[in-house]
Amino acid sequence: MLLSEQQHVLAYNGELLIFQLSKAKRKEGAADKTVKLCIRRMAYDRDTQLFVQKSSGAFNVPAKHSETEIVCCDCTTHSKTGIVLPCVLMKVKRRNSVVEHLLLLLHSSNWFEQCCCFKLDYELKEDIRLFAGPSVLWRHANKLFYISSDTCTVLSAPVQLSSIVWAGEIEGEGTVVLGIRAACLPESEDGDEFATSDRAIWGSEFFGYAIERQKMLTDTCFMPHAYSRVVSSVCVFKNERLKKQLRVSAVAITHKNQLIWFQDCVPKGVCELPYEKPCLIKTAVTSGNDLLFIVSFSSGNICVVRRENLQVVSKWETVKSVLVDDFIGSGTEQLLLLFNDDSNTDVLNTFKITDFGKINYESGIHYKDDVPAAEGLQENGLFTIQALETRLQAGLTSVRELQQHLGLKKRVILGSCKALVDLVEGRSHILPSAKKEGLVSLWDDAEKPYSVSKEPSLTPKLQDHFVEKLWQRVVGDSLVVGVKLTKSFCLSVGDISLSLVMDQDFSLISPIIECRNKIIKVNEVSSALFAFSCQIEPPQKKMKLDLHSKKDLKEEFHNRCSRTQLDKTNTVTAVTSLSPLLAFHRVCCAVLLHAKKQRHRNGDLLKSKRITFLCGKILLSLEDISNRKYSVNMLKDNSYCAASMEDIVAILAVSIRFTFQIVSSDCTLTRVNSWLLGEMDCLPFKECHDMVFSHKAGNIYGTVFSWTLKSPFEGVLTLFCRSLTVLFQCLHSLIRVLPPSCDVKLLKSGSKSALTEQLVLALEKEMFTSRSFLSSKEGQQEMK
Repeated sequence: MLLSEQQHVLAYNGELLIFQLSKAKRKEGAADKTVKLCIRRMAYDRDTQLFVQKSSGAFNVPAKHSETEIVCCDCTTHSKTGIVLPCVLMKVKRRNSVVEHLLLLLHSSNWFEQCCCFKLDYELKEDIRLFAGPSVLWRHANKLFYISSDTCTVLSAPVQLSSIVWAGEIEGEGTVVLGIRAACLPESEDGDEFATSDRAIWGSEFFGYAIERQKMLTDTCFMPHAYSRVVSSVCVFKNERLKKQLRVSAVAITHKNQLIWFQDCVPKGVCELPYEKPCLIKTAVTSGNDLLFIVSFSSGNICVVRRENLQVVSKWETVKSVLVDDFIGSGTEQLLLLFNDDSNTDVLNTFKITDFGKINYESGIHYKDDVPAAEGLQENGLFTIQALETRLQAGLTSVRELQQHLGLKKRVILGSCKALVDLVEGRSHILPSAKKEGLVSLWDDAEKPYSVSKEPSLTPKLQDHFVEKLWQRVVGDSLVVGVKLTKSFCLSVGDISLSLVMDQDFSLISPIIECRNKIIKVNEVSSALFAFSCQIEPPQKKMKLDLHSKKDLKEEFHNRCSRTQLDKTNTVTAVTSLSPLLAFHRVCCAVLLHAKKQRHRNGDLLKSKRITFLCGKILLSLEDISNRKYSVNMLKDNSYCAASMEDIVAILAVSIRFTFQIVSSDCTLTRVNSWLLGEMDCLPFKECHDMVFSHKAGNIYGTVFSWTLKSPFEGVLTLFCRSLTVLFQCLHSLIRVLPPSCDVKLLKSGSKSALTEQLVLALEKEMFTSRSFLSSKEGQQEMK
């Protein structure tokens, strides 16, 4: 079969390599034929403004009864020498449908080295890449295959994929393939539940696979999985490891004719492309350290986007090829554009070299280097002024773009807040057009847009099952909103928090109110005060106890204190600053509760699902605050402090908590009791007996204490105070009362201490059970 001539162009070390196939006969009339792979090295001559041939070479390919083609060519690293060399992949199709592939390296002497030869029963057509080795990878039947010149064995990666969007070197991982595949969902994300991850929503995901190490990169994120539906090609232009964490900068082109820049898996900017069907992207670093993104389109068009502002700086049509290298020897990269010319078969007949700065050369134009000195100085001055004007204009453009970006961010946040409120309240919400805002559309044009109104409402009557009460209080300059939850709900969820969203339609400010959350567990009791009912001896009496008397005292303490029955309630609170809200005179806020619903299967805890529902709404006005409608009241009622449970929780929510362990080695700790009731002027809450409220005048007023005796010689004192100054005043007063031998230690707040105590109690119970069992067995043996 007659072969038509092919040409492939490759840039290498400032030279232009033209690979061309041509047929040749060994002998006149002979049946045996060979195909020559010819190479011409071309270099740009600045004197003639033309590309001139420096050298040439050829490689003979036996092609009896076969078709020969150049599949692709690229520059790769030779694994034996570490030198980057031009690499060519050729295919020879035999009559028996066997396709033979040759992997060739071109050395500086124009000698071709055959590194690898492998045979397949199909042709390579999809996502072919050349990388270090040299090696080849490709996609066939939704599988990833690769072969290295070191092994010459075709290997398959254990992954199904729909496309390869990038392949290259990643620091610490070697050659990495970035592809797209169907989403691999865990068993917890089934179809009956609401899917919350990008993978579950869009049905596809990105994945990284390290070729040399033959493993999936599970801890590396290149870009969000939601973009896997629209991205067609990716270029990772920067990757580095900082503190063992891989930092990746990448740029992607999409089917929506957009270019998106990602930094550490976060989209940082988007650019609308001037043509349709972008297919390839590469980078160039020109003079002035400008990073350019060169985008090629299926129609043969080219556009260049500047990384600094993500703006299209130039575009061309009917481009045959675009290459990046230092063609004129200036020390920086330039773009070489080769244009289609039907009137001439020479690939270098029409070209352009540019770096979008001082370097601009076109074929057919003669550039004079010899100019008079005065004219040259005047021209240099003009260039300087033009450069300064350009930089000033670029600065102004950057400021305008930053303003537009901030405005866009604000509109997106406001729209998201409105969508969230509409969702939890069961109202329909119309999704805005992404293209109108210059954003990336993640929906296919053929699909019907996602409608919030069609999803089952999360709101109906949930608050009747999960929320016992919604309340609000004003404490100083803080607004406290509390939600009392049912016991059944608290047992089935975790990671609970509240959000306050203003119900008014504000166009200039965010409706989300910044607040801090606390979950407060309070013991409601009807018996006598827990901590203070367990007095062992008067504070004046000191006695040294031997081992037996100390043991008896501990047993008496536990027996007397265990009669008190506690009923623990859970309230989640949100605390926010009151002053900004008063500027609106009257504000209505929706209270949203967020939680992770714990799911179990066969006794095992599965991945939790995030839920959100509306607890209700609160109304706040300046008139109500002036009338002290939501103020807390801490009044003395005989020997108690009369306050509602909501007032107690509000005080605890705005206070800072500190917990201290007090241990005495030679006397009991009844002095703490006397100090609280006496010097601190504390009274126990009527609704919550294990906490006392200080009515002492001055800064200490309003401080809440909780004193718990673990034994007569050890106790835990918890303070809820407004500031560190109040804490130091309380500690200074306490230290003067305690004997010098007492040890006061600050405990870390949190659930760890509670878990430790539970573990100790469980071990102690298990120890007593084992001891009882052994004693009974020993008694039975003695009876026998």
